[in-house]
Parts: sequence; structure tokens; C-alpha cells
Amino acid sequence: MPAYSPGSLVSARGRDWVVLPESADDLLVLRPLGGSDDDVAAVFPAFEDVGSARFAPPSPKDLGNQRDAGLLRSALRIGFRSGAGPFRSLAGIAVEPRAYQLVPLMMALRQKTVRMLISDDVGIGKTVEAGLIAAELLAQGGAERLAVLCSPALAEQWQEELRTKFGIDAELVLASTVSKLERGLDLGQSLFDRHPNVIVSTDFIKSTRHRDDFVRHCPDLVIVDEAHTCVAADDAAASTQNQLRYELLQRVADDAGRHLLLVTATPHSGKESAFRNLLGLIRPELATVELDSEAGRRLLAQHFVQRKRADVRQFLTVNDGLADDSLREDTSFPSDRHFKDETYRLSPAYRALLDDAIAYAGERVSAAGERGKREARIAWWSAIALLRSLVSSPRAAAQTLRTRSAAAVAATAEEADRLGAPLTSDAADSDAMEGLDAAPGAEIDGAGARLAHLADRAAELEGPEQDRKLAALVKHLKALLADGYNPIVFCRYIPTAEYVAAHLNGKLGKKTVVRSVTGTLSPQQRLQRIEELADEAGDDGAARRVLVATDCLSEGVNLQHHFDAVVHYDLAWNPTRHDQREGRVDRYGQKKDTVRVITLYGSDNGIDGKVLEVLIKKHRQILKDLGISVSVPDAASTGVTDALVEWLLMRDQRPDQEALFGLEELDRKAEELESEWNSAAERERTSRSRFAQRSIHPEEVAREVAAIRDTLGRSDEVHDFVRYALPALDGVLRGDGPGDFTADVSGTPAGLRDALAPVVGGDAVELGRAIPFRATAAVARGEAALVRTDPVVGALAGYVLNTALESDRNGRRAARRCGVIRTNAVATRTTLLLVRYRFHLTLPSRSGEKQLVAEDARLLAFQGSPAGAEWLPDEEALKLVEASADDNTDPVFGERTMARVLDGPPATADHLREYGKRLEAELHDSHRRVRSASGEIIRGLDVTVQDPADILGVYVYLPAGGVA
Repeated sequence: MPAYSPGSLVSARGRDWVVLPESADDLLVLRPLGGSDDDVAAVFPAFEDVGSARFAPPSPKDLGNQRDAGLLRSALRIGFRSGAGPFRSLAGIAVEPRAYQLVPLMMALRQKTVRMLISDDVGIGKTVEAGLIAAELLAQGGAERLAVLCSPALAEQWQEELRTKFGIDAELVLASTVSKLERGLDLGQSLFDRHPNVIVSTDFIKSTRHRDDFVRHCPDLVIVDEAHTCVAADDAAASTQNQLRYELLQRVADDAGRHLLLVTATPHSGKESAFRNLLGLIRPELATVELDSEAGRRLLAQHFVQRKRADVRQFLTVNDGLADDSLREDTSFPSDRHFKDETYRLSPAYRALLDDAIAYAGERVSAAGERGKREARIAWWSAIALLRSLVSSPRAAAQTLRTRSAAAVAATAEEADRLGAPLTSDAADSDAMEGLDAAPGAEIDGAGARLAHLADRAAELEGPEQDRKLAALVKHLKALLADGYNPIVFCRYIPTAEYVAAHLNGKLGKKTVVRSVTGTLSPQQRLQRIEELADEAGDDGAARRVLVATDCLSEGVNLQHHFDAVVHYDLAWNPTRHDQREGRVDRYGQKKDTVRVITLYGSDNGIDGKVLEVLIKKHRQILKDLGISVSVPDAASTGVTDALVEWLLMRDQRPDQEALFGLEELDRKAEELESEWNSAAERERTSRSRFAQRSIHPEEVAREVAAIRDTLGRSDEVHDFVRYALPALDGVLRGDGPGDFTADVSGTPAGLRDALAPVVGGDAVELGRAIPFRATAAVARGEAALVRTDPVVGALAGYVLNTALESDRNGRRAARRCGVIRTNAVATRTTLLLVRYRFHLTLPSRSGEKQLVAEDARLLAFQGSPAGAEWLPDEEALKLVEASADDNTDPVFGERTMARVLDGPPATADHLREYGKRLEAELHDSHRRVRSASGEIIRGLDVTVQDPADILGVYVYLPAGGVA
């Protein structure tokens, strides 16, 4: 009984198979030739007939047209799940990474244990970059299990991204899911052992009750999203929550063999000690090394990647001399963020209410100050809550006036600060916003009747007649909608968002759909509400959509596909919050060249004007100058807002001279803030220059991008394949252009319908219900994504490939293995070969060697006869696929011509073998390159080409108008 090497062909059970590395002498593990990993079978040679096989040549009777070579090649490449290149996961993911997104992956593969801080700016795609690394480590065997630590609000989004884009199924471990998960465990089993991949709420798992179990059974690969929320500038300044998160990450990082990816857009922001704490988690010596030294920069460059949008807008360009036109990437970001500040003035009735409320709050603060520090702090936070609610909306004001202040139950001044500050400030951390968009309360002890009267007055002011802020919003939204924009309106409080949405309905035209999303909905319900709004309005431009939201959507949620403008209905007191709101739509994938931003502010309420002038405009200027956002210095910002509130409250309680002094104090605080902010911006400028990613050069990325596309193709190849293959099989397509379309497959061959039925539903196929094809990886049930890993696309590619290889098959086929085409694209007879190479790979890793059989498909072309072939460069061969038929070919002549050409493959065998050896050497070099910094991983690497190669297709191109 002969032994069969991995990659060789055998015949068994009436078909041909590829031998896989898991085989032994007495047991063969086989994959059908042209099949997928789902079709793998085990065969015992002692009990079944197994023999060597050779790939059958094409038949001269199996002639097709000029499209067949391209369709067959695409079907072959789409079916690849184990490409031969150094990135093992890319053949099995549903996203085509941009060139700049490969940089963190290439950095990671040069480390034996991956430790990285990924800090690209908002909207560049840090989730994709982290997902690429995770998918690759899992595919190579460098990691076996994955945990993502994130805010509970982002957990379901992470789950969806990993599933739809990277094929990684992960369980959610949240406060709301853990009980159900634990019920399915065996005695003494940890849920982290039961479920290899998990998405975990950082705040749930950080508690002392849960973290010990997590640390004991922690996966060998951990991703930490929004990692800056897990450290503080120093221990004294750290909140209890930050300290618990930091202690958890320290214990996770203590295992030197654990892969750790920290992800954040704001790692530094002028806070050196917080930045050092982050770096220390990655590698302890980075916490203390001199980063201005050459040695420090070299060490940091191995673990840290940080780029602003301008760095990646066009990562590979022709002008740089790094790549040809096929590698040029114009990264899809809006070219501009257009700001416009629009003002309004209070109506007389609203003006009177605000004045009375300020007078009341000022009295309470003055009186409380005489009773003690605790009472003073309670009154202070209640006053701020009241003022912010009043300038937000009459409904938020009424609810605040009728609700008891959370700080009122505080036993000490410090507790009052802890309870009151989060409800009235605008935290920049995503997890800090959960549940904090509810309207805050006011201090009502001893003043219930007065506050109730103010609340009644506020309720009477609802509607655009008395609420001129709402009237201004309606006007500006109409202008945005008329210009073709779909805006998001951001409000600070839930009552305001609900009030605004209710009053906008019916005010913006019959073709405008308005919906609201607030913290009253769960994270999954929020995303569902947004998708329902998008579906209801449609994407054809006939209807417009307006989303009214609180800051529960200002972080982590991708909204650029449905919205392209932002209206700040309520000013945030932390300008980072504005940047986060705008970042939901101003990010990679936004189709509009310019994102519109409208900031609505009151010119006469005493608050908005100063906040806009001192905080918001300064933040914008720094963003414009640096190209990045720099967080406002916390202490200085608090000093400004405190001085502003104090001046408002006290100006009627003190003589004019003291009120003047209060205004001067406000100006002085604003100057201090500007000085500190400028210093922070300069530190950030220096930091960006000092820590710029320099460990991977664009030339290296260009080389790997070219190799990936040579093997797997581009995403538009999938789109073209589906659009050409289905009509060739009698499918009916509806929808033109590069975007979405639908396909009725009820009239296609029975074999294709049988292949599609398990993935789209048999009823849909037989009853003629159209299959929607979407140009996105995230699709609903019953839809197909135009990506190579979608089950519908895979089934279609498998059918096209298998039927093309069965030359004796009757009936409709989309591709044929032979063709004779007369075309103006050639001046002499030119033959195009579609060749499949198989490789046996030995990939060493820290967990041992991994044996793989991988595939590659190449187009090779020669002029003249096979015996005297003049071989063309690869790029010339590729152009032949696009050649059109300019003259008819007589079928009998075509068959005779193809028969003569097919007698010639033995004469080309030497070139095919030499080309395979060249690919073998290139692949070996490519694997070594991406692992160049990790000597242990390089040792033992081996790439061996399997001979002979498979000739899948032979296509002869003759000059148009010729006779032979």
C-alpha cells in the first residue's frame, strides 16, 4: 500500500481528493478536489480502494466564450480557504483590509508573544485591526482562545463584528447573561473554559467576585477596548472603578505568555503617567524607559501604533514610487468636517422662567453655604442640574424640577461630589455614559411648592411657539434635508430627546422619518431601532431620515452608512463629547465628501455662549491644527464651568462690583484653561512625532498587499462574479450599478438550487423569492453579503467550479475550461493557462508545528506554439481575461484549434514546474519576512510545491479577422 504525501491527489469513492497533512499510513484525511473543508472525509486504505490520481486535462469539445476564463478563475479563488501566503486567516474573513490596516498585523507577527497598543484615531478602523490580529493568531495556532474586554454597551457590536467579518463566534459574558451561561456548566467548570471565545463586560468582570475566576481561566489572547478607561493619571486621582479595572488588567498582563492587545484612540492626551501605565501593561520596562532616547523609541516602536487620519488617507501612492496603479488606495474618509454655529434667543416667557430659576438656585446655594459644607455641595450640584436642564428643553427642566437630587442623600460633602458630578458633567469615557442621560434632579427639601410652580411653567413652554430653540432646530433640519443630508440630533437628556422627536414628527415633510434612541433602550435595541429607521426610510434617496439620540450613541456605534450630518442640540461641557458624537458619522466608509456639523446655542441664556467660546471653538482649532483631538485638561475645565455657574448664580445675590469681580474670575479661569490646553496640545504634537509608527515601512506593506491580491483578489471581483455567473445560469437580477441588487434563482439549474437551499432556505429558492445581495458583511437573515466567505457566494462559486470541471456534463454552465476567442487584443496567437498550484506548508509556532495544504491560482500566457512558447509577463496574462471577442469563431475550427493546443501541455511542463518553484521560493521568503523579528518562529519553516500543477483552463486568443 503506497504512502501518499500531503497535497498529492488520490482517487477514492468515485472522485478525486487532495491528501491533507492529518493523514497517516493507515488513515487518509481527504478533501474533495475543488471542495471545501466542510467536505473533508476520512478513508481507511485497508478497507477501501484508493489509488493515485492525476488531474484530468480539458476536453477540446468543452468550448466556452471570452468570459469563461475570468469566471472560472474567480470561482476558484473565492473557494480558497487556505491560501498559501503568510497571512493564514485572510482567505476566510469577510473583510478586505486596507493596506494601512495590515501594519498592526505585520507588527504582531514579528513578536513571539503579541503585546500591542493600537491607538489609531477615531474612525480609522481599530476594531478591524485588532480583529485581523486575533483571526490570524487563532488560524496559525499561536492562540487557542479569545476574550474581548469592553463596555457592555459595545459588547453586542463586538460580537457582530467578530462573527460577520472574521468568522469568530463569541459568547457574551455580561451581568444579564452570566446566569444563563453558568446553568449549562459541568460541576467545577468555568464558563471561560466552556466557551473558548468570549466578549466580557469589563465592569462586570472587574469585581472581586468574578475577576479571580476570569484570571485563573483567562484565554491566551485578550483584547481590551477603550483601554484608556482602565488607567488613571496617578493612583491618587484614580476613581475606584478605574483602580479595579487597572488591577484586573495588571493580573491579566502578568502572564508573560499571554497575547494582549490594548485598543484606544486616546492613549496619551497630555497625561504622561496614564500613558506610562498603559505602556507598562504591554511591557513593564516601557513604564520607565526614556522615550526620547533612541533605544526607548526603538523599543516602543515594536509595540505601539498611532496614526491620525492624514497618515492613512492615502497610505500607498503612485507618487511615492511604492506601488503601481493597482495598489493605489484612496482611503474613504470625508475630506472635510464643515462647522456652522447657529444661535437662537429665548422667548419672553422662557427668559422669565430662566431668570426665576437662577434666582431660586442662587438663593439655595447662598443659604446652604451658611449651613455647612455638605449642604453647600448638595445645593451646588442641584443648581448645575437645574441650569443645564433649563437650557436643554422645557420637558427636561420640568422633570428635573419634580425629581429629588441624587446628591441629596449624601452623608458628606465628598459623597455629594461623587453622586452629583457624574450626573451633571459630560464624561468622555464611553462606559461612564451608560444610564447617565436621564434628567438629573434638583434639591426639593423645603422648596417643593416653589419648584412645582416652576415645573408647571416649564411644561407650558413646550412647542416651537414658546421654545425658540426647537423652532430653530426645525429650520436648520429642513435646510440639511433639502441639501440631501440625513442628520443625527444629539441631546444631553432622555426627556429632551423624546420631546424633540415627538415635535419633529410631521414638521419635516411627508418623506422624512424621525426616530429617537436613548438610554431607555438596551444596546441591542438601540441598534435595532437604527436599522428599522434605515429600512423604513430606504437607501434610494427618495426618503430622508432623522435620528434624535442622547450620548448613549456617541461612542463605539458606527453610523456612517446611514447618516452624514450632526446637530448638537445641547452643548456638552466636555468638547471631547462633541468629537465623539461627530466621529459616529465622520469615519471610514462615509460616502459624503463633507460631513456637516451644526452647533445650536443660546445667545442670551448666560451659559452656551461661554461654553462655545472657551471650550468648543478652542477644541475645534486644536483639531484643525493637529489633525487630532486633544482632551480638555480636566481640572482647568472644571474651574471654568464652576466659575461660570457661580457668576450666574451670584450676580443677583451680590452688589454690582462683586458680580464684576465674578466675571473677571471667569475670564481668568478661561485664560488658565487656554494656557494648559495649549501646553497639552504641544505635548500631543511632540508625542505624535516621537511615537509615530516607524517599525513597518510602506514598501513592506505594498509587497504583501500585492501578494494577497494576486492570490485572493479584491472585493469587487466577488461583485462582478455574482453579477455575471447568475445570469449565465438563468438567474434574474434586479438592480443596476455597483451597489446592492436582488436575484431570483428559481429558474437556475436544479444543482445550483440544491446548493443554495441550505443557506437561504428551500422555500425561498423554489418559490422564486428574490435573494437580496448586499455590499456589506453584516446582513440580515435571508440576505447574502457580497464577500467571498458568504455561504451563498461560496455555494455559487462551488457550483460554477464543479460543473466546469465536469466536461461531460450537460445543461447550463457558467464557465468552461476551454475557449478560442478572436480579439483585437492580440497580434499573434496567444494561449492563456489557468493553473492551480498546491503547497505543503510547515509553519512552526510557539505551540508547535502546524502542517497545512494550501492553494494558489495563477494565469500564465505564452505566444506561439507550446514547443516554442514565448512566455509573457504576469501582468500581460492578466489583461487577457478582460479581452473582448471582436469576431466570431467557427465551432469546428475552434475545436480543431483547441485539440492541437491541448496536445502541447507536455512541452509547457518544464515552465510550469519552474514557475511553481519560483512561487515556492517567493512564499518561503514572504513567510520569513512577516516573522523576521521572531527567530524561534522562523526556524522550521518550510514550503514545498506539489508537482505537477493542475491545468484547469486553456484559452486561445487569435487576432480578429484571421484564418488560422
